[in-house]
Amino acid sequence: MKFDQFQLLVKNVLSEKGTAADSLQPDRLHPLVLAYIGDAYYTLYVRTRLLNYEQNRVRVLHTFDSKIVSATMQAFVIRTLEHELTDSETDVVRRGRNAKSSPTKNASVGDYRYSTGFEALIGYLLLTENHSRLAELAEKGFAAAMRKLNGNEQEQG
Repeated sequence: MKFDQFQLLVKNVLSEKGTAADSLQPDRLHPLVLAYIGDAYYTLYVRTRLLNYEQNRVRVLHTFDSKIVSATMQAFVIRTLEHELTDSETDVVRRGRNAKSSPTKNASVGDYRYSTGFEALIGYLLLTENHSRLAELAEKGFAAAMRKLNGNEQEQG
């Protein structure tokens, strides 16, 4: 981010001139913005779910949650769930997949793009306040990732 863009953001935040959350239009947001929010939500969701199994070893929790929220695992999750998506959800995933971004070194370009699509969908559902569908897909994603980590499921396709 350029310094002047950062300064403008800081100025708007400190003066409270930013956009109110209730005036957001998720359909008009850039898919990478949706993915930014979706990544935060899904990471928090996974970390909270893992607390059902471990409450004392933070390093173990972090290592495990890193595997679940990795681009490779999120790509697996969205490929597993895509047959259950509505047309509008599929469109959000496609927009996220096609958004120009820089893949990480730890995932293939294809996996990175699919994971961005998954994160965009999660962000979209959160910002449209579709909480029941958000909870359903987050839980199904978590369950699919757990099965994959246990070696009990192959990628569908």
